[in-house]
Amino acid sequence: MPTTSVQLPPKPPQFDELVRDLIGILGRDGVMTDEAELRAYDCDAYAPEKRYPDVVVLPRTTEQVSKIVRLCNRMKIPFTPRGAGTGLSGGATAITGGIIIATTRMNQILEADIANQRLTAQAGVVNVYLTKAVKGKGLHYAPDPSSQGACTVGGNVAENSGGPHTLKYGVTTNHITGVTIVMPDGEILKLGGKAEDSSGYDLVGLVVGSEGTMGIVTEVTTRLTPLPQSVRTLLAIFETADQATQTVSDIIAEGILPAALEMVDTFIIKAVEDAFHLGFPMDAEAVLIIEVDGLEVGLDAEARHATEIAMRNGAREVRSAKTELERALLWKARKQAFGALGRLGKSMVTHDGVIPRTKLPEVLKEVRAIANRHGLDVGNVFHAGDGNLHPNLMFDENDPEQVKRVMDAGHEILKLCVDVGGSITGEHGVGVEKIDAIAWMFSEADLALMEKIKRVFNKNELCNPGKVLPTAKRCWEVDNGAKMVSAARGAAV
Repeated sequence: MPTTSVQLPPKPPQFDELVRDLIGILGRDGVMTDEAELRAYDCDAYAPEKRYPDVVVLPRTTEQVSKIVRLCNRMKIPFTPRGAGTGLSGGATAITGGIIIATTRMNQILEADIANQRLTAQAGVVNVYLTKAVKGKGLHYAPDPSSQGACTVGGNVAENSGGPHTLKYGVTTNHITGVTIVMPDGEILKLGGKAEDSSGYDLVGLVVGSEGTMGIVTEVTTRLTPLPQSVRTLLAIFETADQATQTVSDIIAEGILPAALEMVDTFIIKAVEDAFHLGFPMDAEAVLIIEVDGLEVGLDAEARHATEIAMRNGAREVRSAKTELERALLWKARKQAFGALGRLGKSMVTHDGVIPRTKLPEVLKEVRAIANRHGLDVGNVFHAGDGNLHPNLMFDENDPEQVKRVMDAGHEILKLCVDVGGSITGEHGVGVEKIDAIAWMFSEADLALMEKIKRVFNKNELCNPGKVLPTAKRCWEVDNGAKMVSAARGAAV
C-alpha cells in the first residue's frame, strides 16, 4: 500500500563502529545520527526523490574530509557531498543511503588576493559572501545564482551554476581557476591555481560540473571581476509573452549584450506581488528585467536602444530604476520568486531546459499546454537571454498521483527542449531527476566514454552514487538490500 511517510532504512551491520570512528575524526558535534537531524537531509530542493542518509557529518577541514572518505572506502560505505542543499536535481540526495558529507562548516575565506584578482575560499562559503569580501575593493564574483544568499561555492562548482548575470559574464566554470579536491579514495589533490591557465589536461574544467561524482571539492580559487562603472536596470511590461520573447531575440540580434535579460510570466508576477508588494502590474502577461552595465559613456544610449526595441514590440511601458534601492527591489522580485511561490502552500519542481532564443514563443506555449494536459499549474521565471528555461510545476508531494503527473510533465518539457535543438540542463545538473533524459542527447558510445572517465576517478562507485549517468541507476537496486524511499511518490522503489 502507498505510504506518505519515510522510514529510516536498516542500519549497516558496521554502523556502531562507523559512528565511533567518525566521532574520533570530528568530535561528537560533527556527527548526526538522530532521525530528527537526518530528516533535514532527506533531499535537496528536488522534492520528489527522498532518502534518509545513515549519518550526516560536518567536517571543517580538507584533512577531515580525506579521513572520512578513507574510512568509507575501508568499510565500503557510499558517501554523498552536500553544500547548502539548494540543488534542484537531486544531486545532493544520498540516494543509496550511507554518509552525507556536508561542507557547511567549511565556511572560511582563506585569501583575497586583490592584486591578482583571485580569491580562495573553502567550499562551504555562501556565494554572495565572496562578493561581499571584495566589493570594497571594486571587485566581485560574477556568477550569481538566484539562491546566492544561501547556496555555497562548492555546490556551484559541482553543478556549474549560472545565474542572471552569466549572460554576459559566464557560468561558474569561466571563473574557477583552481580547486582542492578529495578524491574518491581519500587522496588530496590541488588542481590549477591562481594562474590564468595551466598546462596539460584541463582537470579543473573536468571537475567543474561533474556533480560530485569525481571527488569532493573542499577549496576553490576564483577569478574576481571588476565591478562595472555604471548600471542601468529596466523593467519592460508586456501584454503578451510573445511580445516579451520577441524583444529578447531582437535585443541580442541588434548587437546589445545585456548583463542580464530575465523574463517573469503572469503566474510568477502575481505570486511576487502578493508576497512583496513591489508595484508589479498584476494584469501583465510578462515582464522583462533588462540590465546593461559597463562604462558610463554610452550606457544611456544602450539603455535607450533596449527600450526602443521593447516599445517596438508592443511594451506597455518600460520603467527605469532611478536609485540603487529601486534596482535592488527589481532584483529582489526576480531572485526571491521561488520563495514567493512557496507561499502557495504546495511543492514544486523547477526545471532547467535550454533552448535557442528564437524558439521561446513556441516552447512557452507548449510548456503551458503540457502543464494543462497534466492538470498542473506552471509559472515561468528564467534567464531569457541565454534561453535557459525554468518552468515551475506546482503539485502536492503527499499525493502520489500528482507526483506522477508532475514527473511525466517534466519529462515532456525536457524532451521538448531537446527536440527544438536545446539541452536538458543549463545549470541545475542531471542528478537523479534527468538520469534517463541524458540518453536523449548522447549516443551509447558517448555515454560509455563518460562512464570510463568517471571510473578513472570513482572506481568503486562510492562517491555520490546513483547520479548523472544511466548506468548509475543500478546502484539504487543494490545498497545492501536497502530500498530507496520516495516519499513523494508514496511508495518504495
